[in-house]
Amino acid sequence: MQRVRNMTGANLPVGTDGRGVTVAVLDTGMSMHPDLLGRPVCFRDFVGHRNLIYDNNGHGTHVCGILCGSGRMSSGRYRGIAPGARLVVGKVLDEKGDGSTEIMIEGMDWILEVKRKYEIRILNISVGIGSLEEPMKENALHEKIEELWRNGILVVCAAGNKGPGEGTISSVGGVKVLTVGCHDGSYAVDNPSRCSLYSGRGIAGSPVRKPDLVAPGTDIISCNLNGAGGFGRGRNRNAYVAKSGTSMATPVVSGAAALAFQKYPDMSNEECRQKLLYTATDLGLPWNQQGWGMVNVERLLN
Repeated sequence: MQRVRNMTGANLPVGTDGRGVTVAVLDTGMSMHPDLLGRPVCFRDFVGHRNLIYDNNGHGTHVCGILCGSGRMSSGRYRGIAPGARLVVGKVLDEKGDGSTEIMIEGMDWILEVKRKYEIRILNISVGIGSLEEPMKENALHEKIEELWRNGILVVCAAGNKGPGEGTISSVGGVKVLTVGCHDGSYAVDNPSRCSLYSGRGIAGSPVRKPDLVAPGTDIISCNLNGAGGFGRGRNRNAYVAKSGTSMATPVVSGAAALAFQKYPDMSNEECRQKLLYTATDLGLPWNQQGWGMVNVERLLN
């Protein structure tokens, strides 16, 4: 995570940590990892309908760690971008990481229901959905996202991992969504598995320019599902794991947005979106690959 902070200008003074900002995450759930203790304020399971917080896949736990993990098990080394932010977590994906449009929309409806109670400012969707074969389902998904946006929630979603061909952006990534692709700068430039090679891309010359931003997403170290209970000797051994993809890049941007809302609490979701875009670092790549560029937290907060 230090590499991510260096690349995105997120080496910030103490106290700039997203405190007072609530981020909703729709994913595979969240385990009770030591780095995430005290972060969730509400949890809802739309898959197994259990009452206790859990994650039987690990994807959601990893995403939450990137977003707001405290770094407790690593003396702060692997802390998240906004370690003071609160979480509202909805489990919409099963143990294989699979889900349905219907359950995703159900989760979004729940976010709308509890938005005011928990003061939700951001919704993180690190879920890449390919082109839906049923237009009615895709339209319903876009309409629900539009409703979230009209209710003042900044929706941040993954571009998906179906690239690098044109038109491979996730179906979630509509006009009002902040769509995040993946790029790691000079890191792993010779790695055939680096995420920029498969990050979803928009259509060159399209009036809808996607993705909006990019962030690092290769070999990102964050909370490991299997390290969710260890406080004894050797407790750090399984506390963290490296994962790659646009799913990992997305909470970097959501964390940056949480920092912006902390500094500018009266900012609207549209104002936050524009500020994220206008302060990004241009990488000199085609628009349908990088959007406005790499998220730049230092510029965002100045």
